[in-house]
Amino acid sequence: MPKIKASRNRTIDTPLQEGQHFLERCITLSEPAEDISSITDKTILGDTFKVCPLLPEKFADLIVADPPYNLTKRFGSRTFSKKHTDEYEDYTRQWLSIVAPLLKDDGTIYVCCDWESSLIIGRVLSEFFTVRNRITWQREKGRGAKANWKNGMEDIWFATKSDKYTFNLDKVRIRRKVIAPYRVDGKPKDWTDSENGRYRDTCPSNFWDDITIPFWSMPENTAHPTQKPEKLLAKLILASSQPGDMVFDPFLGSGSTSVTAKKLDRHFLGIEADPQYCVWAQQRLEMADSDKSIQGYEDGIFRQRNY
Repeated sequence: MPKIKASRNRTIDTPLQEGQHFLERCITLSEPAEDISSITDKTILGDTFKVCPLLPEKFADLIVADPPYNLTKRFGSRTFSKKHTDEYEDYTRQWLSIVAPLLKDDGTIYVCCDWESSLIIGRVLSEFFTVRNRITWQREKGRGAKANWKNGMEDIWFATKSDKYTFNLDKVRIRRKVIAPYRVDGKPKDWTDSENGRYRDTCPSNFWDDITIPFWSMPENTAHPTQKPEKLLAKLILASSQPGDMVFDPFLGSGSTSVTAKKLDRHFLGIEADPQYCVWAQQRLEMADSDKSIQGYEDGIFRQRNY
């Protein structure tokens, strides 16, 4: 008997057979893409290691990469097996070596990882780019462990091709309630008094505790096992690109990077090896034609967790 969803369950889990019309709108590459327009705003069905050498050099303004963490995990029809530290380092160096030439000279790359793979990725990333920072974000979810601390955090490495790069600070300020308002000559100092209360728009730090992992009642949720939240990706995209820029994800999964880029008026390109995930990515891209909302981001403001 097929499972019956709860009435509030909005998880996107369209089976591959039923989603063939979405898959048909994805593309494949068997020869170099000479014309950037042929791959703009597309999902490529294929292996990153085979597709990236066919892409134009320096076409991407921003790269957001979420490679498999060094864990044994099944992704659709494929299984990524945990590797020895040296093997995972080689794997990281291999994919970075083919992705690095695709970034513009003034471009930025973000790489997602867990605490263990972070130790390797940060080191290898510095061989190709200038590492600027390491962001740590609170996942909220996570299973407990009997002999270890619950893993509730993940990292994102921030790096650039050169010292010239985009960083739109005002696009990613955090709105916080003012608890102890300070005044000078009777006027608010560095805070605003509005109908909705007192608040201050502050500079974002490299620790993010306002992100909610997609859950079953959220319209962005899919059945992908390691989906990243659109709100998280919105921060990266708004900070490090301009409207009309090209955002590239070499490990697209269920499409969160491309979908968020589209909602924020950027161009996008993603590569995904699993046809099932391509279906969900394309389905979400078409849903974004009529709904550009990003949960937790409204009117140019990032709201608190679970807002």
